[in-house]
Amino acid sequence: MSRRWTQITKSTGAPLLWLAVLWLGGTNLRLTVLAVPPVLPLIHRQLALSERAVGALSGLPVLLFGLAAIPGSLLIARLGARRAAVAGLLLVSAASAARGIGPSAPMLFAMTFVMAAGIAVVQPALPSLVGSWFPSRPGFATAVYANGLLIGEALPAALTIPLVLPAIGGSWPASFAVWAIPPAATAVLLALCPEPAKSAASILTGGAARWWPDWRSRELWQVGLMLGGTGGLYFASNALIPDYLHAIGRPELVTAGLSALNLGQLPASLLLLVMARQLGGSKGTVVAMQVVGLAGIAALVAAGPWLAIAGAGVIGFCCAFTLIVTLALPPQLVEAGDVHRLSAGTFAIGYALSCLVPLAAGAAWDATGRPAASFAAPATATLIVLAAALTFRFPE
Repeated sequence: MSRRWTQITKSTGAPLLWLAVLWLGGTNLRLTVLAVPPVLPLIHRQLALSERAVGALSGLPVLLFGLAAIPGSLLIARLGARRAAVAGLLLVSAASAARGIGPSAPMLFAMTFVMAAGIAVVQPALPSLVGSWFPSRPGFATAVYANGLLIGEALPAALTIPLVLPAIGGSWPASFAVWAIPPAATAVLLALCPEPAKSAASILTGGAARWWPDWRSRELWQVGLMLGGTGGLYFASNALIPDYLHAIGRPELVTAGLSALNLGQLPASLLLLVMARQLGGSKGTVVAMQVVGLAGIAALVAAGPWLAIAGAGVIGFCCAFTLIVTLALPPQLVEAGDVHRLSAGTFAIGYALSCLVPLAAGAAWDATGRPAASFAAPATATLIVLAAALTFRFPE
């Protein structure tokens, strides 16, 4: 394994520090956001939040990821990808820690807003760094930071209750401060890395970097729809699985279902790390993965309980595979200096669609009274990805 790792870093011409920073940057896209669910019962009780407020606290970051992506592109154009990412990470760290001040519900929501805005800056900055540091291996480099993203989703759930809370006296505000340390440390490491070179287009225009997405670009909409449909399938499945299993009389399988969904993402990430060049840019693999995702939904809804758990794992694998491939596309489609514009546009479209799919799923359940009907929305999201992939011209 060490020999292969050395070969990979030599072939990209990039030091290990860049790979480590990309991986850590990926973890910080989700780490502070998902530090909330393990302590949500404590927050709910101490601040007397309503169920609607709890839902808003969980949904606010996802909404901001889309709304603040374009201002994030502007910041990248003004400061450069590295400096913008450093600023975003420091903002994430400070706001994450400040969420527990008081404790106060207004402070919690206000700092959650600021924290999500910081993440929205880092998100389009990472593909820009990939395009500059790893121009010959964007699929591999994207798989590295996407693997960090997936690990960042799992760490707070795995460590907060058994390790972090006992070490800090059970204080949820202090737990937010603990999870604020990794973004700050990553910002310090990123500050040691070189600033990506300006694109040829930027040089020709006298160094004035562009930031507004080209909404007329067919590729922008295709990549955004692939990103959004994948996110919609993932977020809707996370939201639906607990209530669905309760509704069919198998509440004891909720933990297994959610674990399968989220742990099922890791094999896809590892597969793309090892075989990014062979698998990443193939239309056939992306299309096949959507068929696999639809099969996972069918197994989850129509099959027996334990096969339903396997279906959840298949959905997680499909989501992670498609997400990583989609994130790797902007550095392959445009010059390094324009990656942030394309990424920001795709994130704006993608997260808007990702937010709509769970809402549509809940509306379908309410309208029909049939739990299985709610999965029509994530199935439709998967078909949107399939349609976009079939019409998209993948880079060679």
